[in-house]
Amino acid sequence: MFQTLKPLPTDPILGLMAAFKNDPNPKKIDLGVGVYKDEAGNTPVLKCVKKAEAFRLANETSKSYIGLAGDEGYNQKIKELLFGAHEIIAQNRARTTQTPGGTGALRVGAEFLKRCNNAATIWVSAPTWANHIALFEASGLNVKEYPYYDYDKRGLLFDDMMSALSQVKSGDIVLLHACCHNPSGMDLTQEQWHKVADLAVENGFTPMIDIAYQGFGSGLDDDAAGLRIMADKVDEMVICSSCSKNFGLYRERLGACTVVGKDSASADIAYSVVLSVVRGIYSMPPHHGAAIVNTILHSVELRAMWEAELAQKRDRINGLRKLIVEKLGAAGISQDFSFIQRQHGMFSFFGIAGEQIEQLKNDYGIYMVGSSRMNVAGISNSNIDYFAASVATVLKG
Repeated sequence: MFQTLKPLPTDPILGLMAAFKNDPNPKKIDLGVGVYKDEAGNTPVLKCVKKAEAFRLANETSKSYIGLAGDEGYNQKIKELLFGAHEIIAQNRARTTQTPGGTGALRVGAEFLKRCNNAATIWVSAPTWANHIALFEASGLNVKEYPYYDYDKRGLLFDDMMSALSQVKSGDIVLLHACCHNPSGMDLTQEQWHKVADLAVENGFTPMIDIAYQGFGSGLDDDAAGLRIMADKVDEMVICSSCSKNFGLYRERLGACTVVGKDSASADIAYSVVLSVVRGIYSMPPHHGAAIVNTILHSVELRAMWEAELAQKRDRINGLRKLIVEKLGAAGISQDFSFIQRQHGMFSFFGIAGEQIEQLKNDYGIYMVGSSRMNVAGISNSNIDYFAASVATVLKG
């Protein structure tokens, strides 16, 4: 049977990781892999996580299954992170299910929506996270794109986006990035969120919101403002969240899928379908990561420590954006990179040609994805001058 198979290409980012690892250049810089890095180039375990793990080690009494929905204390706290004091909480209209990572949340959400409407099309931004399209197609959904990022002007194609979404019919799904858009770094303003939410009500499409970077943009509440605006207006929505970035729990694979119903009764029905989807995919999620987050968010001390550590990450990224623009300008580059400061989160399209990306890699050991998407967190005070000088040499050609 296996003889009929044809080899498939590997993920280009995985290939980039391997090439970087094998590069002997002592000054090499990895701007490709999408994980947060500190000034030393490491992805450290948060101090609050270490404390929560120690508490878990001392107090865990069983390794039994935790059920289809996962850790209920974790689910409640994630719901509060998403909605804050929004009336949805008081109205009991939201149900959250722990999932294996944000990717697991997306797959559960997609399978759930497929059951809601077998003929549904999901609309994703152009561009979007590389795995979105493959993931949704694997779930059986039709996938279409709407305009989003203007590569020439380094901004949003909002009018084009609204024009495309005005054609989305009732029963279809629109995927929106809540904050820190991956891969462009360009986010909707609150005014634009209101317009999209009004269109969702008018046309009857269902919003699916991917919030993988809450706290990495402007703050925990600010980064959730868009989804809360949407929640003000629509009866139903699906939210897929991740703890990989804001808790640094990448390898623990921790996320959540939240469904919002028109009322408590409809939320219960939707929840039962979500749990059926979970049962058919992985049955029950792992517990270690959820127990860590549950411990942190239920502790006044650890919650404060987490928010402080998260703010340090956010401030570092925003500071790096400013530093990159300043250093590129000081290197005598005429090309305008000021757009980098207007973006949010770890990613930015650097906006240089493919051959220039290759030259940076081959001649200087500077690695970024072929689309010119760069992970800003890969820059540091120790390598920024080398980065700016290398880019200046390549662009002046």
